[in-house]
Amino acid sequence: MAEISASKARSIIRKAMAKGEELGLKPLSIVVLDAGGHVKAFERADGAAPGRFGIAQGKAYGAVMLGLAGTAQMARAEQQGYFMAAVNGVYGGQVVPVPGGILVRDKRGAVIGAIGVTGDTSDNDVVAGMAGLEGAGLIGEA
Repeated sequence: MAEISASKARSIIRKAMAKGEELGLKPLSIVVLDAGGHVKAFERADGAAPGRFGIAQGKAYGAVMLGLAGTAQMARAEQQGYFMAAVNGVYGGQVVPVPGGILVRDKRGAVIGAIGVTGDTSDNDVVAGMAGLEGAGLIGEA
């Protein structure tokens, strides 16, 4: 199974940050996790709120642990709130089930990690994150 190297994780973040700047988004915070949910890289833009790490990590962690992108998690939370509440209990409250948690897949479709982007609207967070993945030559599922 392929994995996301630290170098590749930093590249994803650079490209996503650049997209955020290009679009004039609010300051972003971005984390890249490996397939086990461990942090490979994180960056908080100047001016981003200090608590954004927890949100970015929660978006990505939910995606990788559940194998569901943030958009799918939000739909599940809207349809079955009790399920997502139970999941959050299992994972110690670390899951943030909203768009901006993006699964990273290899060419065969296997999950190799996730990224979490926060700072602007959830939809804009997704745009920046997908640009980072595409710029790094990876496949994202938002």
